[in-house]
Amino acid sequence: MTSAADRQRSARMRRRMERLYPLLRSISGDGVRATLDVLAETVPLRRVGVPSGTRVFDWTLNDEWNAREAWIADTDGNRLVDLADHTLHLVSYSTPVRGRFTRDELLPHLHTLPDHPDWIPYRTSYYNRSWGFCLSQHQLDRLGDGPFDVLVDSTLEPGELTYGELFLPGETEDEVVVSSHVCHPSLVNDNLTGLTVAVELAADLADRPRRRHGWRFLFAPGTIGSLTWLSQNPDVLPRIRHGIVLTGLGGGGPLVWKRTRHGDRPVDRAATHVLRRYRSELRDYSPYGYDERQFNAVGFDLPVGRLTRTPHGEYPEYHTSADDLDFVTDAELAESLEALTSIVDVLERDTTYTNLSPYGEPQLGARGLYPSMGGKAASDAVMAMLWTLGYSDGRTSLLEIAETSAVPFERLHAAATDLLGSGLLAEVTGSGGEGERFLRAVGEELGDRQ
Repeated sequence: MTSAADRQRSARMRRRMERLYPLLRSISGDGVRATLDVLAETVPLRRVGVPSGTRVFDWTLNDEWNAREAWIADTDGNRLVDLADHTLHLVSYSTPVRGRFTRDELLPHLHTLPDHPDWIPYRTSYYNRSWGFCLSQHQLDRLGDGPFDVLVDSTLEPGELTYGELFLPGETEDEVVVSSHVCHPSLVNDNLTGLTVAVELAADLADRPRRRHGWRFLFAPGTIGSLTWLSQNPDVLPRIRHGIVLTGLGGGGPLVWKRTRHGDRPVDRAATHVLRRYRSELRDYSPYGYDERQFNAVGFDLPVGRLTRTPHGEYPEYHTSADDLDFVTDAELAESLEALTSIVDVLERDTTYTNLSPYGEPQLGARGLYPSMGGKAASDAVMAMLWTLGYSDGRTSLLEIAETSAVPFERLHAAATDLLGSGLLAEVTGSGGEGERFLRAVGEELGDRQ
């Protein structure tokens, strides 16, 4: 049974997606800025604009694109296809057009999905100057013989690529980057689920009194946006210890973790441990997909994986008007956020401890940590304490103990907290800490005994 807080969170994510859905987003322009404005109502984003023409590694930032109006009409002025009805009707980055066209002249500029005659496809022309309209096959069948009046009131001119960034400092210099793309119009699973779940996570982390890592949230156009951020932040890259790309977090499929390029980074292991309790899949890295492929590129080699639920290209609704607000349920979003938060908690809380009573099992009952009535099977809490004590040798982390024992990480963390409070554990925090001093003392004592 969901709590009132869970229901409020789901309702908040739904309202946010409803507001974002009609905005005309692309890789640049007013739609991106309007999207960031909505996100900034929940978390304080820093907006960054990088001028058109800027060299970004092997790329050059395109001119900024904006579209105010676009339609196809018959000679009586009846609009047959209209951008005002759906943002997918116009091919993204279409050049300006005004004129009268025959049917044969117009057809090469029209895109449909004959196998799904009620759906509108999503098409782009970012780096090839052209124009076009997307419409359902039924609309095309009813279009008539023409001629047709066509208007694309758009601009392609020097401007900027815009992205949003939020940094939440932690107790260490280590950072985690969480990235979601902002460039798709009216595509809910493929765009808005990642944005709204990322914002909820950012708000949760902002409210936490302590954060071990710094958390850096990036809301940028796909591919070119992440490349631009990478080019603008060379000083940040050495501090990134973990990363997660978020997208496709609805749509009914299982949760899917796409591993980092190395496949065994701590974020991979944390995701693997958490997702075993969900209907989920683990996939190896491939250099195709979303912005994880930019972060993992050999020149950066950053430990960034991807969390999705229904990945790109694996559902018929992908990049069509059927990826709408009805395609994603509140329950899917809530579970995706729950799993993500659990992965985050593992990354934040994974610590190495030293057992301060290593000569056999300590007397837990004397410290109020063991049930007063003996003879029963050990409880989950007691087993978690025993596993923690049994492997806390100053070198084995809590996540490693969780992987060995199959005990949920949060249960081990709770056990470690109790043991720490009872003086049975010390955290290994760096040279000179209590755990390190104890390990040296034990080594010296054992040496004396020999």
